[in-house]
Amino acid sequence: MTMAPQKEFSSRDRVGEAARGIWPLLSLAVALVIVVALISMGGVVLQRVATDALIKMVMVVGLYVFVGNSGVLSFGHASFMMIAAYGSAWLDVPVRYKKILMDELPVFLGQAEFHPALAAVAAMGWAGAFAFLIGIPLMRLSGIGAAIGTFSWLVIVFVVHGNWESMTGGTSSLNGLPVYVNIWVALAAVLFVMTVAYIFQTSKIGLALRASREDEVAARAIGINIWFARLMAFVISAMLVGLGGVLQGHFLGTINVTGFYFGITFITIAMLVIGGTGSLAGAVSGVVVVSVVAELLRHVEKGIEIGETVIAAPAGLRELGLAIVMLVILLFRPAGLTGGREVPFPKMLGRLFSARS
Repeated sequence: MTMAPQKEFSSRDRVGEAARGIWPLLSLAVALVIVVALISMGGVVLQRVATDALIKMVMVVGLYVFVGNSGVLSFGHASFMMIAAYGSAWLDVPVRYKKILMDELPVFLGQAEFHPALAAVAAMGWAGAFAFLIGIPLMRLSGIGAAIGTFSWLVIVFVVHGNWESMTGGTSSLNGLPVYVNIWVALAAVLFVMTVAYIFQTSKIGLALRASREDEVAARAIGINIWFARLMAFVISAMLVGLGGVLQGHFLGTINVTGFYFGITFITIAMLVIGGTGSLAGAVSGVVVVSVVAELLRHVEKGIEIGETVIAAPAGLRELGLAIVMLVILLFRPAGLTGGREVPFPKMLGRLFSARS
């Protein structure tokens, strides 16, 4: 008779531990679903702005998997967006368009017309394969060496895709991609990427990588294989940001090599730094804050009507505003808006699970 209450308490404790374990992911997911549901009731323009922000979130969370967990800055992740975007286009652009736009594709690719979902998965694998190959040497580097190495890879991929006209159309836009990405498809991709990111950061490899981020010498001393952990994070990260590139192409219906170069590189890094590189919540909040600020500044640039007078800011205000926001964050909150912390478990729920009667 005395064992029954103890069994009830231990079950409650286990439920409490499980709730605490998934809370950082669950809280972000529920908040995003609610916000997207509200935005979906709005106009088409608002939905497209939100969809673009969600695609950026896929890219930033994917970038976080490597940069946030390893502490190694990468300037080359836009290359995997480019690789995956063109890889998916080779597979799911209708054959009639391929004969016009990419007339020298290999026979297999020229005749292929995959389902967009299958093409996206294949493109992610394509990006991951390249990440594995270049990651073997690059993941032995740290600090500025790793940053320069990844940047060099970005330049190589850009130059190859920009001059390989028979396969990519060169610097001209490649059109004809099926347009299937809407706000709900983008949300589903964000939830998938967030889940993968959270599972990785709480896994054995992820925890070992985070330990090496805090103290690389100590991590090596206790036997952590830093090169292997970084390589795994690099490959997974490349596949996730590759999905972002696929979504971008199939949201706009067109891709261009310049769309996956310096611009997207610096905006995704800025989003991650502003939110906080040390947590999944930081990656998500950084995208939200930057997207909202950028959209507000865009409206100011466009002009605000006051009666018959239109007050418009000079062009370039968005870039200037984002630069100022980033400087302020770096000066006053070097760890980002979230300070490298996840969403805390509510005290009310904590008291509920810790109650003994």
